[in-house]
Amino acid sequence: MGSGIHSSADARRIARRRLPWMVFDYIDGAAGQETGAARHRAAFDALEFQPRILRDVSQRSLESHLFGTPTLAPFGISPMGMCNLSGVGADLMLARLAAREKVPLGVSTVASTAMEPLIEAAEGHAWFQLYFSGDGTGTFKLVERARAAGYGTIVLTVDVPEVGRRPRELRHGFTMPFRIGPKQFVDFALHPRWSLAALLKGRPQMANFDMDGFDFDRTDSRAKADFDTLRRLRAMWPGKLVVKGVLSTADAILLRDAGVDAIQVSSHGARQLESAPAPITMLGEIRAALGPDFPLFFDSGLRSGEDVVKAYAKGAGFTFLGRILQFAIAAEGEEGLQKLWQVLRDEVSITLAQIGATGLSPDALRDVLRRQG
Repeated sequence: MGSGIHSSADARRIARRRLPWMVFDYIDGAAGQETGAARHRAAFDALEFQPRILRDVSQRSLESHLFGTPTLAPFGISPMGMCNLSGVGADLMLARLAAREKVPLGVSTVASTAMEPLIEAAEGHAWFQLYFSGDGTGTFKLVERARAAGYGTIVLTVDVPEVGRRPRELRHGFTMPFRIGPKQFVDFALHPRWSLAALLKGRPQMANFDMDGFDFDRTDSRAKADFDTLRRLRAMWPGKLVVKGVLSTADAILLRDAGVDAIQVSSHGARQLESAPAPITMLGEIRAALGPDFPLFFDSGLRSGEDVVKAYAKGAGFTFLGRILQFAIAAEGEEGLQKLWQVLRDEVSITLAQIGATGLSPDALRDVLRRQG
């Protein structure tokens, strides 16, 4: 039987049918009334390419580079919590994909598989994403553990001083650690295909917290983190340090001056602040402020290969995909994940051909977006 996935929208549609409502809304939901997510989508859609003709685009490359190392695809895998809710073994599926494509697997602080087996399955192509929590004692234990496991890059996520209110999650009573009450039991009973596969494997857990003296509560305040926290992390971490969740040009300049290795423009998938600016609208401003050579990454709201090319055209040096990969797993397992990844690769390649470009470098994408107004 052929795949039903021909776009990320297909993957989402099938996943919505197969996942329990609570799990789907946890993956799909955004902050507040979700106007921020809609505004971000509208900002992508408002960007128009200028098609060009009669250019030799027969040899096109999707390769990119991260810290001087080539990747086979122009996008990596964003850190996502509790991925195994989308399908049994989802974390490891994503790790195997990262190994094949030589792209980073973002391993979330709240991953449902521990950091050690994930970097092994990813054949070293894994970055550890870090949340500062409480007074930082447990946070820095995780840093030491990541170093011991062989991670070379830490991604400090800074846009969650408090967890944003996502009404779709709250209505279902979604919590981590995962709890099953009467309401959740009914939801799971109405989705037996998922329930039999997922819950028979045991209740999903935040696997990185099997550590003495360190319990993690997703709703705990992270508001104590400041630039002193960043300086402490920079001093103790010898590898690459990426700061994720930046939407301010002023903050980007401060981060560069504080010695971080890269900045990731992101709105946390519109899950934190409903009235935040659409990240794609800030990307060009931040690139202009940092100059052409500083490593600048982008995630949030990427749904197609055209979106990926738009992000590169606005100044991204690399992009990261999130929830659409979970939807592909929920829809058709590892086969669905591979199918959607190839769809996105094909979309990027076709887009380049249509706009007369042969690659994703700044020179190749200069003036491919139409000026508005």
